[in-house]
Amino acid sequence: MSASGSEPAAAQAIAELADARVLILAGGLSYERDVSLRSGRRIADALGELGVHAEISDVDSSLLSTLAKDPPDAVVFALHGATGEDGSLRGVLELLGVPYVGPSATSASRAWDKPGAKTLVREAGITTPDWIALPRETFSDLGAGALLERIGDSMGLPLVVKPSRGGSGLGVQRVSTAGELPAAMMAAFAYGDTALIERFVPGADIAVSVVDLGDGPRALPAVEIAPKGGEYDYVARYNAGATTWHCPARLPADVAERVAEIAVAAHKALALGDLSRVDLMVPPDGEPAFLEANVAPGMTETSLLPHAARAAGIGVGHLLASLVRNAIRR
Repeated sequence: MSASGSEPAAAQAIAELADARVLILAGGLSYERDVSLRSGRRIADALGELGVHAEISDVDSSLLSTLAKDPPDAVVFALHGATGEDGSLRGVLELLGVPYVGPSATSASRAWDKPGAKTLVREAGITTPDWIALPRETFSDLGAGALLERIGDSMGLPLVVKPSRGGSGLGVQRVSTAGELPAAMMAAFAYGDTALIERFVPGADIAVSVVDLGDGPRALPAVEIAPKGGEYDYVARYNAGATTWHCPARLPADVAERVAEIAVAAHKALALGDLSRVDLMVPPDGEPAFLEANVAPGMTETSLLPHAARAAGIGVGHLLASLVRNAIRR
């Protein structure tokens, strides 16, 4: 997708949105509330610079009546965490007949559950690290010590432990020794009732944003993530100076092409529609491995999709305007 190819379509989209009212949903009550509000403000600014009227609304008990009484022309999700990504609020908008940007309720729910998403992409022939998902009850009922010992023996070390649902690096820990497993499990359970234990893949941490402006999903330039502290945790994601991003990623041409192919294939396998961000690990030798897909990519000053759009020569506002116009047309 080139900048020159996107400009005419974006200009037409902006013209069609001259009288439209766009509602950006941000905030909510998830652990990622602050990041969500920052994303919402950036989206509003990007659309506002193009003359598109966009309002920000928090998600609270008054939202449903507001949507029913004065429905917007389209909704843009800046909600991170369960409310914005598990499909439930998207389902409400579908019931109300309110258009929105992004994957359907069913597709969002599919991607939100990391073990389920990994199953679907593996069935589509995409490499993903081996894993086991453990509910808190199973962890307790079967005896934590014996269970973790068996997991370590079977899967080997190092491992990555994370909540089976969630984002922003919350509750994610790399485990290098068997003694670190119990604390990592407790950290994951702090953010959800099921922990995903995944074989660690060494290599480059890569994120690929995928967008569909109506002519099929296309990958934007891959972003390589290089946190200065070694771990891409919450602090590294949202604090300026904590991470260096390389876009395009520092990959050989054939590997970069393969990464784009895998991201688009995962996007299609999960039926993610307008946009997604696919996270992968690229080992020094071997096939890139799918980790997860995000259906409400961040739009903050340190987020990955804006990096990718800039590298492609596409303004974030123009990209969003085209997606909003397409949502209204649907």
